[in-house]
Amino acid sequence: MKRRSLGIAVGACALLAACGYPFLSFATQEEGPIVVGTANSLTHLDPAGGYDSGSWALYSNIYQSLLTFDPGATVPRPDAAESCEFTGPLTTYRCKVRGDLTFSNGHPVTAEAVKHSFDRILAIRDPLGPSPLFANLRSVEASGPFVTFHLTTPDATWPFKIATPAGSIVDPAEFPRDGLRTLRTFPGSGPYVLSSYEKGARIVLAPNPAYRGAVPKEGKPVEIRYYPTSQEVEKAWNAKKIDVAHAGLTAATLATVENGKDPDVRFAVGESTVARYLVLNTGPSNRPLASVAARRAIAALVNRGRLAEKVFKDTVSPLYSLVPRGVTGHSTDFYDVYPESDPQWAARCLRDAGISTPVRIKLGHQAGSAAVEANELKRQLEKNEIFRVELVEEPDWVKYQERQKSGEFDAYVLQWNPDFPGPDTFVQPLVGSGNTLHNSYSSAKIDAAIEATRRSVDRNKSIEPFRSIQRMVAQDAPLIPLWQKKNYVAIRPTITGSHYLVADDSGVWRLWELGRQRSAD
Repeated sequence: MKRRSLGIAVGACALLAACGYPFLSFATQEEGPIVVGTANSLTHLDPAGGYDSGSWALYSNIYQSLLTFDPGATVPRPDAAESCEFTGPLTTYRCKVRGDLTFSNGHPVTAEAVKHSFDRILAIRDPLGPSPLFANLRSVEASGPFVTFHLTTPDATWPFKIATPAGSIVDPAEFPRDGLRTLRTFPGSGPYVLSSYEKGARIVLAPNPAYRGAVPKEGKPVEIRYYPTSQEVEKAWNAKKIDVAHAGLTAATLATVENGKDPDVRFAVGESTVARYLVLNTGPSNRPLASVAARRAIAALVNRGRLAEKVFKDTVSPLYSLVPRGVTGHSTDFYDVYPESDPQWAARCLRDAGISTPVRIKLGHQAGSAAVEANELKRQLEKNEIFRVELVEEPDWVKYQERQKSGEFDAYVLQWNPDFPGPDTFVQPLVGSGNTLHNSYSSAKIDAAIEATRRSVDRNKSIEPFRSIQRMVAQDAPLIPLWQKKNYVAIRPTITGSHYLVADDSGVWRLWELGRQRSAD
């Protein structure tokens, strides 16, 4: 997701400004596109510059990857590739690119284009981009229709990684190797073509007639409208300006509306492994949370049950591990190690470490219900004057990420959407060396355990290393798991296919499944 995740349940969005392509004609002009409203923000339409759920939702529709996931699948299958396989001891992975693919500008999709797409992610290493996902990629080789990935360490998860939107294939003639694309057109070879783009407002997508790949059907035209908070999405829904509300309705509404009671609304609800964390800045040594004792004190003060009940109206459930429930290797180490909301335990932990109270920290958060959540966290951490919390609100999603990267916050709240099915996506990107959190945390023991999880294609053999990692994370507390949510999508009765927008662990947003129900004549 992608920093993930990085979408916020209340969260920011991004609407659009006319780009260079002319509008493509819609099949049924009188109907117009299906309108989706969301509070998931968009960082960048260049795949090298976005590692958040809002951006990845678009990449899966505009671009192709070598592999992709079918709905509910736990292993990927070919999309732009004809076939893929390991050719050595899990350090060499080769794909054959299909020969009938073109970008929306008419240029051919080639093995060289695939190489270029991966090379530029590593060359640019944008701090908001997906390069941490490819931390063990040594080089990419293109020869004829074949592209070969050479890895520094064995990695049985490599097919899963290149099946994510981070593996989006872009045109070398349009996307520079050493910088993000600055033009406002974004040609791809996916199921949709970007028809118009208003930055910070909306995106209009038209079906791509030249698409060849794993998607078996042509979608309908779709317009995505971005709103800064879930409250604004709800206003647009109530005003009947949108057909689908995705990641947008408030917790209070979700808790009170029963599907079927209102003839004008239906709900698609799906189990989710989207997780929320309180990220703690572990360095340098003069930072207030550089001491593990201070971080453990925070872990002992958090009351997850109250967050779930009072802030999110039980539309989320408490989480006590790095890896969420429903994912292989899930454990409950933060429940086993720490008490729940115990000021005496926290005070004793600080006192034994020689740390005077109150410990002053800056807590970063976004607007909307994230602000309500942050205020509740502040109340919990300030019990018995153990911490003194200064709240810092940043409503703009891109600026929020930049402020995280700069180290401005001592702690910040982060929502993480999985990149692909499996526990790997919650480990390297969050606690491995070179992770995406910018909290100065690394652990040689965790890095070694991460390598151990990748040495076998039988993923059941990785369960114990993953549990070992979670025990170490609970001890070091570089982040505190808070809660895990369900996915909700509100739809008009005339719209079909919305359950495909209740994202599974693949992170694929299947807009091509949306349709309109025809009324009987």
